[in-house]
Amino acid sequence: MTMERRSFLKKAGIGLAATAATAPAIAQTSGGPTVNWRLASSFPKSLDTIFGGAETIAKRVSAATGGKFTIKVFAGGEIVPPFSVHTAVQNATVECAHTAPYYFFGTDPTFAFSCAIPFGLNARQQNAWMYHGGGMELMREFYKDYNIIHFPAGNTGVQMGGWFRKEIKTVADLKGLKMRIGGTAGLPLQKLGVVPQQIPGGEIYPALEKGTIDAAEWVGPYDDEKLGFYKVAKFYHYPGWWEGGPELDLFVNQKAWDALPKEYQAILEAACYEANVDMLAKYDALNPAALKRLVANGVKLVPFSNEVMAACFKAVMETYDEIAEKNAKFKKVFDSWKVFRSEAIQWSQVAESRFDNFMIGAEKSLRVPAKAAPAKAAAAKAAPAKK
Repeated sequence: MTMERRSFLKKAGIGLAATAATAPAIAQTSGGPTVNWRLASSFPKSLDTIFGGAETIAKRVSAATGGKFTIKVFAGGEIVPPFSVHTAVQNATVECAHTAPYYFFGTDPTFAFSCAIPFGLNARQQNAWMYHGGGMELMREFYKDYNIIHFPAGNTGVQMGGWFRKEIKTVADLKGLKMRIGGTAGLPLQKLGVVPQQIPGGEIYPALEKGTIDAAEWVGPYDDEKLGFYKVAKFYHYPGWWEGGPELDLFVNQKAWDALPKEYQAILEAACYEANVDMLAKYDALNPAALKRLVANGVKLVPFSNEVMAACFKAVMETYDEIAEKNAKFKKVFDSWKVFRSEAIQWSQVAESRFDNFMIGAEKSLRVPAKAAPAKAAAAKAAPAKK
């Protein structure tokens, strides 16, 4: 080996060793910037499902960035009133909020499309419209005026019709009823004599207990049981025709979003997808047992009659026409949305509805022998023995 070659290898070895020694330091200093956000929820901490959607987002974002991007979650009322989180995001008081957009229908009824409007879409249809049916583009165009970009981040599935001190048998029973009800459903119900009330989730129970309101709707069995409504109202009506598949959204301040590195944007968007899927799955898993417990506690499960449903549907359609006539933004979204709804319903009745209806009947038939067997055994035991 020549002297020159030995000298080259020696220098190369020193260079490789130096590179190896400095590699960990490079890795330690690489990565995205440290970003700390605050998230204002519209929901109380006691509701691990609906409030939990924001926690799912925060945990996933932190885990995916090695703790570089953190989102601190605040319950409704801790730093921002539950029904003011959209304004807080718009004005950059907080970077983001997790909420039900229909809470802000008083600002503009168009907000409700990215949550739920009466006799609207179920959860799957809502996702289909938002992700692949033009809903995302329409709503983001609307949200630009509020300095907000939104992301679907949860869904409860079709909700219950709520808790009533007295059973609703006819349309006449609605007249004068003081009811806590969110979103746009209060508008058509006013036509039928209902006095709608906007009350945050954490304040519903005392209002119902004191008689300030006669009825209240929230979500469904799991959440409603936690809030204790069954203790002060025994009639549990269904379905919540005003919320066939209410979407929860993450509202993000547009400037805060634009300032995020692209990889952080991708991570946050993916975390919202996860929260959207996880929340619905959790409700579907927990509601059945909760409903059984409520019935065992004396709750009377009552469907709204066809008469009541038909009257409500008529009032809703009239309301949409009235809003669309005065609000061009609402009309633009509504005209596209109702075409999608019509086609989605036509498709669902072909396969989905037929399958679901058959399975409901099949499951009932499976439960009959289980109930009949103990009855036969008891009858045999009571009968006199043959000699």
